[in-house]
Amino acid sequence: MSDTGARPIRAMWMRGGTSKGGYFLAEDLPDDPAARDALLLRIMGSPDPRQIDGMGGGHPLTSKVAVIRRSTRPGVDVDYLFLQVFVDRPVVTDAQNCGNILAGVAPFAIERGLVPARAGETEVTIYMENTGQVAVARVQTPDGRVTYAGDARIDGVPGTAAPIPIVFRDTAGSSCGALLPTGRAVDVIEGIPCTLIDNGMPCVVMRADALGITGAEDPAALEADAALRARLEAIRLKAGPMMNLGDVAQASVPKMTMVSPPRAGGAVATRTFIPHSCHRAIGVLGAVSVATACLLPDSPAAQVARVGTGRERRLSVEHPTGEMTVIASLDESGAVAQAAILRTARKLMDGHVFAG
Repeated sequence: MSDTGARPIRAMWMRGGTSKGGYFLAEDLPDDPAARDALLLRIMGSPDPRQIDGMGGGHPLTSKVAVIRRSTRPGVDVDYLFLQVFVDRPVVTDAQNCGNILAGVAPFAIERGLVPARAGETEVTIYMENTGQVAVARVQTPDGRVTYAGDARIDGVPGTAAPIPIVFRDTAGSSCGALLPTGRAVDVIEGIPCTLIDNGMPCVVMRADALGITGAEDPAALEADAALRARLEAIRLKAGPMMNLGDVAQASVPKMTMVSPPRAGGAVATRTFIPHSCHRAIGVLGAVSVATACLLPDSPAAQVARVGTGRERRLSVEHPTGEMTVIASLDESGAVAQAAILRTARKLMDGHVFAG
């Protein structure tokens, strides 16, 4: 029996959507945010580009944390706090939500006994502490136990798994105070027409061709384009205050999405910086915000998107490794009233981690 010099900390590692990270009960972490964040940096192995001395995977998509507790809010089962642990800096931030990690919250809550499993399917109502919004996830629970096996497939993840449909409630302006924090569908920043939008994730949406790219490039090629990255960062730093986010130099939002005409039968093609690495897919709430931007007349996204007609729109948001379909329900005025998305999750490890 070895002595690590540190107490074991109960944790579950899960893939949620196209992300991966640690899921913790709030009671298993320090109450003080500074002590909690210091502990999580040690657990993940940050700051270090490889995170070699921790559980992180050396990429923002695999350096994430969910903190979950039983909720005392009426009509809500659990509260969920998302924390992004930076890879190469000693930073832990709660400045954004994560709809991919959200996909694992409901099965985790059932497995930890926070929500009783029902026969067949269990619905879990989740309060997202980062933004004060609510999501409802449905988990397959045959025989009263969570199953991760199934036939649902999402791009960016090999194989299939049990479906976890998630409905988002009242996400408009969750971080910025309004769907369009400037009150306009188009703002020009650094000479580039942009939509500054927040329908669950603050995003700056621009046409790819306005930045001198096609929008079909490999993410690695875009990351290697120093001039493009500098231009995107200049736009992002000016967009932050305009979106009521303040100085975003050290923040992980807003995300920067470049859109172009769809190439695989979808609604729109995307390339997204999150904010300094180019996403190999697209975040769940980022996809919701981009899909919503496509429905704004005269916006950069609307100029290149194919959005269809009717009160319910199925918008396939194409990304470098496939697509993500957002189902947008419109009200009588044509505004997005509700958005839903299909995700999957898988339990990878359940046990203890050490920070010694």
